[in-house]
Amino acid sequence: MKRLTEQVAIVTGGARGIGAAIARLLAAEGAAVVVADVLDAEGAASAAELGGRSRYVHLDVTSEEGWKAVVAETERELGPVSVLVNNAGIVEWATIEEQTLESFRRVVDVNLQGAWLGIRTAVPSLRRAGGGVIVNMSSSAGLTGYAGVGAYVASKWGLRGLTKTAALELGADRIRVCSVHPGVVHTAMTADIDESFASGQPIPRFGEPEEVARMVAFIIAEATYSTGTEFVLDGGATTGTPAALPSVR
Repeated sequence: MKRLTEQVAIVTGGARGIGAAIARLLAAEGAAVVVADVLDAEGAASAAELGGRSRYVHLDVTSEEGWKAVVAETERELGPVSVLVNNAGIVEWATIEEQTLESFRRVVDVNLQGAWLGIRTAVPSLRRAGGGVIVNMSSSAGLTGYAGVGAYVASKWGLRGLTKTAALELGADRIRVCSVHPGVVHTAMTADIDESFASGQPIPRFGEPEEVARMVAFIIAEATYSTGTEFVLDGGATTGTPAALPSVR
């Protein structure tokens, strides 16, 4: 039985990796899925694979006007938004001393401001849907620190906090808001990280995008008494002390 047949979902960063896996699973569960990304060719291919009522839209998540256009088009073509997955994210590798102000702002603008814009823009549509679910893709870096990715860590901790505030503000509207905290997962973002990075974890391997997608689908369809909650799937990496974790450098 498909669990999401009445849902209309926007998935940012849905062209590839974790976002594409989420879009595939939500569509397989019956949802109408809008794949939103700046990677037009890959995003269109991802949406075409889904079939049904799903489609691709170009979206720079740092653009307020872009968000307004995507939500308006979704409502016009598919109905009110009932699921928002803020998955779009970037990382730029640099120590705090090495990173430029422009680089720091770029990471925070996409990873944190982009999600904030998405929540703010989509909430009226979620209200019109009678409620729904917002899933923010944080990271194990939103639970601890990693050397060499200070902007990324700061953005993911910020997203974790934003999730809790949104959950408090939107609960009366029957809108649940949760964060997901993957560890290292096989994606384009981690392509240059050696597999030994995960060797010290209780589950000594990288995760797969499909494993994250299953968690997101569970939050939407099954975790109906959870809001403001952190769902962690990191192979146990954050169960140890931060000093014991491998560095990304």
